[in-house]
Amino acid sequence: MIHSMTAFGSGMAESAQGQLTVELRSVNSRYLDIHMRLPDEMRFLETTLRDHIGKQLSRGKVDVRLSYHQHAALLVPSPDNEYLQAIAQQLATIRAIMPDVTAPSLMELLQTATAQSTTSRDMESWTALCTQACHQGLQQLQQARQREGQRLAQMMLSITNEAQGILEDTQQRLPTILQKHQEQITKRLHDTLSQLSPKGFAQISGEELTARIAQEASLFSMRSDIAEELDRLRSHIKEVQALLEQPPKGSHGKRLDFLCQEMNREANTLGSKAAALDITQAAINLKLLIDQLREQAQNIE
Repeated sequence: MIHSMTAFGSGMAESAQGQLTVELRSVNSRYLDIHMRLPDEMRFLETTLRDHIGKQLSRGKVDVRLSYHQHAALLVPSPDNEYLQAIAQQLATIRAIMPDVTAPSLMELLQTATAQSTTSRDMESWTALCTQACHQGLQQLQQARQREGQRLAQMMLSITNEAQGILEDTQQRLPTILQKHQEQITKRLHDTLSQLSPKGFAQISGEELTARIAQEASLFSMRSDIAEELDRLRSHIKEVQALLEQPPKGSHGKRLDFLCQEMNREANTLGSKAAALDITQAAINLKLLIDQLREQAQNIE
């Protein structure tokens, strides 16, 4: 089944390091457009998120929000002896030249230790949590996209079935329309000859009259021949139905949008060649249904 581009998913992962949450919201877009909202200290996770999302999604505007909570025991690290000894040695070296330099306060020592606490090991821990949370969020997002895609597919299949009914009805009406036009031609010729001369029919043979009527009917049939347009529309509708029933592979949304454009072109031609009010109304109804199809196709990945 096809996938919609509108959905929401979230994932959460936790370890001794802390807790990290990833939320993903997606809406329709022609291309894959990812917008990140991350804390400044977690910007190093942006590449990881983009890689995972890019492997799962092909289209849609995706808003990504990341939030985290570091455990309190890790927020204020205790400076180790090596760190304090290094500070003491640096202070002694400086005081040998500048005796008036004051020692750093306890708060300054703790702030410096906190700034240095984001080591490569910490980044690896947060990256692992981000990968886990993003995987969960993408699973939820894809499941929601699939559910919405199934709903869209059923709606679009219903529209195509209605369009097929209009095409079949129009096809069945064509012989009646041609017969009605022949009767109109016969009546006009009769009225015209009667007005020109009461004895007009005595001056023209039945074969000539029949040939003239057949000629006019043939010209009408050529000008109003819509069989080719009906065949193309039926072919496009079958292709749309096949795409809606296939498992998602590639960008079905773009293919469906292209098919809707082609169907709209054929419906316009059908309307321009309409030789009866019934055909004109059928063309209008088809264009309305095609617009509904195209509107729904905008939401398909």
